[in-house]
Amino acid sequence: MISLAQLADLARRFEADLSVPVAPLRVGDRHIDVDTTPVIMGCVNLSPDSTYRESVATSTESAVRKGRILAAQGADIVDVGAESSNPRTRQVSVAEQVAALVPVVKGLASEGVAVSVETYEPAVAQSCLDAGALLVNYSGGPASDGEMFPVLADHGATVVLCHVEGTNSRDVRAKGIDQDPVPRMLDYFEKRVDHARSAGVDRIVVDPGIGFSHDKHISADTRVHYQGRALLNTFRLRRMGLPICHSLPHAFSLFEDEFRTAEGFFTVLAHLGGTGVYRTHEVPRTRAVLAALRALGTQSFAPGT
Repeated sequence: MISLAQLADLARRFEADLSVPVAPLRVGDRHIDVDTTPVIMGCVNLSPDSTYRESVATSTESAVRKGRILAAQGADIVDVGAESSNPRTRQVSVAEQVAALVPVVKGLASEGVAVSVETYEPAVAQSCLDAGALLVNYSGGPASDGEMFPVLADHGATVVLCHVEGTNSRDVRAKGIDQDPVPRMLDYFEKRVDHARSAGVDRIVVDPGIGFSHDKHISADTRVHYQGRALLNTFRLRRMGLPICHSLPHAFSLFEDEFRTAEGFFTVLAHLGGTGVYRTHEVPRTRAVLAALRALGTQSFAPGT
């Protein structure tokens, strides 16, 4: 059970990190203070293997329609991907990803939708940025940075830099689940951010990658406890001065038949942890929760008021 006492203890131990400002999110010509205006990234999956069936599009027309609907529902960014991050699903070739993604990117970008592409392949990022994408949700590890960062710099693109310890998000060999993952993440991100900046990439968001690369031997219970801890401890990453993105967990094992409420629940934990960008399959629910948290935050809950 998450308690006020636990939250108060966490805030006391890392009080210096609570009020650290982060840079605005820069997407195209927009500059967004994510602390006052949280950003919602809605998901469209072009891979039939994607676990979250409600986000799967079966054609270009379906994907553009879904993206248009997500934008109307309140998504500031629409994130499209053509390969599942589940390592037990089929790996999709670069050519297949490009063929699937580029028409969708063009369709949405032509309607003024800010499009993000989830990929770890530099060639996929290149093609999608050429087609009008403004962000790359970069799910590759450091081994690909030397090829990816110049592509991002050439386009002036925003990058969501994911915490991926292996080759890419499908690689489960290197994933660790620590009681306190933050020190390891800080060291990891500081090195990759320095590399990105040295390559000319200056629009950077960091994503702790809490849903990526979990070995099948790690139980669902262990995974969701790790994800909850990471969400609440997110504010400790603010010392980097960068906006923080979280892909909200589904927690099928925890929520069972009500799994579509999971991302709304984890939105609360992410908000308490200082998250600025919320990647979700449930845009209306996430938007409603964030609006409620914002409204309630303007009122006093002290006794007698």
